[in-house]
Amino acid sequence: MCRSVCGVMVSVVGLAMLGLTATLAVAQTDEVREKPPLYRYVSYWTFPRAHWADVDKHNATGNLKVLAPALADGTLVGYGDEENLLHSTEGFTHDNWWQANSVAGLMKVVEAFHKGGDSSSPLLVSSTRNWDQVFLSRFYNWKAGSWKGAYRYTATYKLKPDAPEADDAVRTLSSFYVPVFEKMLADGTIVAYEIDREMFHPTDSRAQIVFVFLMPSVEGLDGFRAALGAALGNNSLIGPAFGSMMVSYTPQPDYLRVNATYR
Repeated sequence: MCRSVCGVMVSVVGLAMLGLTATLAVAQTDEVREKPPLYRYVSYWTFPRAHWADVDKHNATGNLKVLAPALADGTLVGYGDEENLLHSTEGFTHDNWWQANSVAGLMKVVEAFHKGGDSSSPLLVSSTRNWDQVFLSRFYNWKAGSWKGAYRYTATYKLKPDAPEADDAVRTLSSFYVPVFEKMLADGTIVAYEIDREMFHPTDSRAQIVFVFLMPSVEGLDGFRAALGAALGNNSLIGPAFGSMMVSYTPQPDYLRVNATYR
């Protein structure tokens, strides 16, 4: 499945280098507009397998004491927890995330967890690895509500040193992808999407661009692949120029089981 999804994702990225960006922009101007910034804080964890059941309990009780009130008062616009379904020796097993329209909103929740003593709980101390990332998106949408046991697919790409800046690359991609994703959102194939870039990354590396999709059920993974493939197959402007912008043709894929709530 990854080869099909990843292949259709990467095929459009080099359009700017082929001189097709302007054509796409004209075609999609009426449909694609940058939205107010959306910030997403993700805390990644690697837990021993023996503690996975404890992670589920903690997400269902302890975390909600902070996240649910923050959503209710407007500090956050969404939050969730995820279990990674593709395990690797250096990867994460679980993550927690929350979203806000300001960095201050994200940090208020971070501070609330610290003040509540959550960061020093025995469960979190048992993790073998932990790291955090903050992402920024101006191209996103979702359906308000809660989804338990949903599925998220993410595809992460790293820009080459001589490629356009991350914001420019995201704008180029969004001119084609946003109308496609909006159609999937309308027909229920997906219930949320984002095109993100890292806000912070090491000075010796390029920024990452991340496509994020939330499907309401496991069957949605195949429906998403089919819908995206059909859209790309019907667009004659999409060419095989991925190598002109990205370090690798193949993204870092993640398949995640998710509990998510959106305002």
